[in-house]
Amino acid sequence: MKNTIKKAVYGAVSSALLLPALALAQFEAPSGSDTGLPESSIYAIVQNIMYWLLGLVGIAGVIGFAISGIMYLTSAGDDDRMGTAKKAMIYSIIGVVVALVGLVALSAIQNMLGGNNTQF
Repeated sequence: MKNTIKKAVYGAVSSALLLPALALAQFEAPSGSDTGLPESSIYAIVQNIMYWLLGLVGIAGVIGFAISGIMYLTSAGDDDRMGTAKKAMIYSIIGVVVALVGLVALSAIQNMLGGNNTQF
């Protein structure tokens, strides 16, 4: 008799503890507009990627210019190191110019294709 009561109490306690967990397992399926996917067009996504890449190229060019300036300052009159630093400066300036030209070209193409009337 005692075992039967213990089993009944254990069953009731287990049910009381586990049934709320089953109720919490229910969830609401996301609707069509809340899928987590980007809502912009592929054109806007590609444009954002291009702007990020151009920004990274510009930052790399400025960092390269700073490093070449440090190389020039620490050359201590050595002609080979000064020549290397000057070449690095020229290449970093070319990199920054290419990034700026790319930015202008991307804005111009966007204005031509998108029909926007913005200044670049």
